Amino acid sequence: MASSSSPVHQSAPPPALPIGAREFVGMMAATMALQALAVDAMLPALGMIARDLGVSNPNHRQLVVGVFLVAAGVGSLLPGPLSDRFGRRRVLLVCFGGYIALSLGCALAPGFNMLIVLRVAQALCSAGLTVLPSAIIRDRHAGDAMARMLSTVSMVFMIAPMLAPGAGQVVLLFAGWRAIFVMLALLAAVIGGWVWWRLPETMAVAHRQAIHPARIISNMTHAATYRRSVGYVLGGSLTFGAMLGYINSSEQLVAEHFGAGALFPLLFGGTAILMGCANFLNARIVMRFGARRVSHGALVAFLALALVQLVQAHAPAETLWQFMPVMALNACMLGFIGANFSAIAMQPFAGIAGSASSIHACLRMLIAASLGIVIGQAYDGTALPLALAFLGCGSGALLLVLFSERGRLFGAREPVAVHAVQHFDLH
Repeated sequence: MASSSSPVHQSAPPPALPIGAREFVGMMAATMALQALAVDAMLPALGMIARDLGVSNPNHRQLVVGVFLVAAGVGSLLPGPLSDRFGRRRVLLVCFGGYIALSLGCALAPGFNMLIVLRVAQALCSAGLTVLPSAIIRDRHAGDAMARMLSTVSMVFMIAPMLAPGAGQVVLLFAGWRAIFVMLALLAAVIGGWVWWRLPETMAVAHRQAIHPARIISNMTHAATYRRSVGYVLGGSLTFGAMLGYINSSEQLVAEHFGAGALFPLLFGGTAILMGCANFLNARIVMRFGARRVSHGALVAFLALALVQLVQAHAPAETLWQFMPVMALNACMLGFIGANFSAIAMQPFAGIAGSASSIHACLRMLIAASLGIVIGQAYDGTALPLALAFLGCGSGALLLVLFSERGRLFGAREPVAVHAVQHFDLH
């Protein structure tokens, strides 16, 4: 149990995992990827869904993505505290089962309103698939080592957004949009079976927490308000929200306004490849330079690139090949920001990793998804709303980090408690 004034550290090294580092990374990345697949695989099908289900307002098609993300944020509050009581593995397997059943329900949805309702339920179940891997990783690692592990997982995880729009496009060549949901159910069944077969419980028995609402609220409040963490949680939410704004409007902006057409899945996937490369590089340099120095530098670069986006958006005839390179570079900066911000925010909370991961994921997703919807709905046929959003979100993130760091940037690496981590050989 966390006290109200100080973070909790793990007092004994965790037992060895019976699976290797590479398998562990692949399993965590595949689990987290299911939520990303439920978003990105839909992008090529949004127009078809709107036509088939009689959606008249063209911007309303974005709700298939935006509402899912908001619901995933709300759902993030539950799996962490439950896993602090019942263990990570048991709760994770329940989330897999719900995701599979609701994906099949979406495939059978008779109308747009019912599809949105089922997407909300699917998102609630998918929340555990992103919250619990972070808690599981925190069970094993801390500090810069956790940032390195998260970056390695994120690097593999980037395969999902690389392939998802293309996979959705391929499915549409042979079947309707409903088959995409069947594909999601099948993938979840395979990954869930892998987790059931190979992943043991990672939570230390000594950290089991009874389900007392007051205690859960106290732990979450502590994790959400601790000064050294909160700026990174909220700052990461803003930069992630800018990216979700791009994702929500990308089909209209890139495929239609800039005329990419059939190139859209390739351009979207190419951006994801660059983000994966950024995560790969981050995993290699973060132990040398520290998560703070790397992520602070990336945030400054994010702001500079946002200024370039704004200048280009004001040009009278911005082209696809002017827009995409700068957009891709800014996405790369998120590869250095996301995992490092998450690791810094989670560092103080070894004993309540489930609750901390839940509240952090909830805040991050709710803020980011809400921003993504607002940015997407502000689409006016140009790249200007997106450029303004990137500049505003980047500026807000910088101010929040300065708050957590008491006005200083590029600080030294976080000290790690003795016996707090078990190192895997990732080479």
